[in-house]
Amino acid sequence: MPSPGGGPLAGFRVVDLTHALAGPYCTMVLADLGADVVKVEPLHGDGTRVMGPFLPDDELRAFGGYFQSVNRNKRSIALDLKAPEGREILAKLIAGADVVVENFRAGVLDRLGFAYDDLHAKHPKLVYACIRGFGDSHTGDQSKPESPYSQWPAFDVVAQAMGGLTAVTGPDASHPMNAGAPVGDLAPALFAALGIMSAAWHAARTGQGQMVDVSMYDAVLAFCERVIYLQSYSGEVAGPVGASNPQLCPFDSFPTSDGWITIAAPGPRHWQLLCDLMGHHELGEDPRFALNADRVPRAPEVRGIITAWTSVRTKHEVMDLIGGLVPCGPVNTVIDIFEDPHVARREMIVRVDHPGSAKRPEIAGTPIKLTETPSGVRHRAPLLGEHADEVLKEAGYDPQAITALRNGGVIR
Repeated sequence: MPSPGGGPLAGFRVVDLTHALAGPYCTMVLADLGADVVKVEPLHGDGTRVMGPFLPDDELRAFGGYFQSVNRNKRSIALDLKAPEGREILAKLIAGADVVVENFRAGVLDRLGFAYDDLHAKHPKLVYACIRGFGDSHTGDQSKPESPYSQWPAFDVVAQAMGGLTAVTGPDASHPMNAGAPVGDLAPALFAALGIMSAAWHAARTGQGQMVDVSMYDAVLAFCERVIYLQSYSGEVAGPVGASNPQLCPFDSFPTSDGWITIAAPGPRHWQLLCDLMGHHELGEDPRFALNADRVPRAPEVRGIITAWTSVRTKHEVMDLIGGLVPCGPVNTVIDIFEDPHVARREMIVRVDHPGSAKRPEIAGTPIKLTETPSGVRHRAPLLGEHADEVLKEAGYDPQAITALRNGGVIR
């Protein structure tokens, strides 16, 4: 049966046909919120199962940290969808689901007999969600040709590059960089999760399901909204600005004697307070630096003054002086994060069991905190096909039929 623990989505059934990162992260968000997510994998499993890192004592190697992190709270069934019996099982699972989520290239499920139009006709209340590199032809302006990239494959780095993020990331225009986190996957995952719940709310009220279509390119572009309005309003083509913001000052990372700290004080109150705490009261009263609009064109000079003050102090010394008064924070390494009491209090690092290892490793928790229906990590990621028997029993298969399917190589 689904993992206990409730959550606001308890009783909400998701058939998860996703793989890699964008799709599994989306369904992980739903699972963390209590949805019963049934991960349907090929017989060889999601390709990320064989990707590390692996724990040193793990000889089973059923999955590594990557798979564990984004597939917790899910159940797994492994099917051969090339077999008619496998497709029949999937059809029954979808018939009992509220939503199906996939992130294949357009047409893959159509060829297996699970096209959106057919599923919508059979199950009018079903929400069908897809995450693709460049979207699906069912949505958008139908009077225009489909995207010229509609059949292109895409990965995180492609979405970051085409969506505008790479062009504004890095120290300068000569060194464009991707974000350190896979935003090209995570942005569409979050938009898809929001779209799914919006469509599910509509279906609950009206009985009408629909497609939720999220393009990786589009999601990154939406995250880069600033570059659009800068171009439209001022004609500016945004470029890399390092850790600063070209419209706010100070709003940057500054060196200390043992690392870096970020300080953001563009408003007059915080600016004056920062100047006072640095021992530069006169700077706060200097009309040349009085307002953010005055400081932005003098940003190098402002950064130089603050850097001279921070660079002779440690991160902790700076935080002790201005923390809680001026918006600021240390540039944390992962070691710093593990030691931060905030992270412990917020349960943002959680331990999970790991088959094949005596260790209980840590993974990132969920940032969504609820008072009445708590969300969170309730169960480790599943072994391949671990829940096949119980999922098939729920779908109406008896033990003899399940044994026959396993002996016939349809399930694991």
